[in-house]
Amino acid sequence: MHRTAATMSMEMTAKAKAPAATPARRRIPPALLTNLLLVALTLAGSAYYFAPLGVRVRHSLHPWLRSSGWVGQSAGILVFLGFLFMWLYPLRKRAQWLSFTGSTGRWLDVHIVVGLTLPLLGAVHASWRFSGIIGLGYWSMIIVVISGIIGRYIYSRIPRSRKGVALGLDEAAQEQMQMLVELANITGLERDVVSSVLAASPVHTKRLGLGSTLVQMVRDDWARRRAARELVRRWKALGDDRPPMDRGSLRRLLQTARRQMALSQQARLLDATQSLFKFWHVAHLPVAISAAIAVTVHVVVVILLGATWFY
Repeated sequence: MHRTAATMSMEMTAKAKAPAATPARRRIPPALLTNLLLVALTLAGSAYYFAPLGVRVRHSLHPWLRSSGWVGQSAGILVFLGFLFMWLYPLRKRAQWLSFTGSTGRWLDVHIVVGLTLPLLGAVHASWRFSGIIGLGYWSMIIVVISGIIGRYIYSRIPRSRKGVALGLDEAAQEQMQMLVELANITGLERDVVSSVLAASPVHTKRLGLGSTLVQMVRDDWARRRAARELVRRWKALGDDRPPMDRGSLRRLLQTARRQMALSQQARLLDATQSLFKFWHVAHLPVAISAAIAVTVHVVVVILLGATWFY
């Protein structure tokens, strides 16, 4: 049933009176903010951190910035607590009764923030000197952090809905089609044109090994950027016939275009990605356990030697 002219007029009047949506402010990622504060602390104490050992012991900041000092050992305590917290995420994934503490996705976000903060925090604790047991614990921690970053990259390449739920091939194809229609309506381009611009290059997944799968993921990332720019170029080429878009709408267009193409790329690599992720799980756990042992040994030795300020 068609709407009457009066009804359409009332809707247009309501839209005109409605306040414009306030653009969401971009928040500084917690990991970036924390690391910036630690960099600022390092720069403030650079005269101490990068001085020879003979000069350090006579420096006015030595009681504060040395590994057993007020700042240095406080950072060490935070590192150890962070390490303990990192092991709560695997527990949350396996224990359904902990669901009241939040979703596993939220736990993963916090897990990543803590993991990205630990390297600089550990460097402040070590007074930027990495030798002996301190060096063993620190470099093992760095390996775990790098491994975690790679794991997060692989994890994000498994097809998911906008709510973060993992998708099967049929569900991914359905969401792709919905976004394809959305992009065609936004840009004014034919659906076939949008589909051809955002088409994923074919890949023989059966020939891909673990390393080749990771390389292909990086190639896909670059391909999405190029395709999104090409879609904008096609939209601009429409001239006066193109639908108007402000900067915010253009940004959302690029995000939707990259996501539509990402689902296509991820779907064709799904089996290879899942195999790579399983291999990463097997490799990551021993490294994480080794780092935990090294850090725990360091903490026990320090306490036994009495090299602390808290007792």
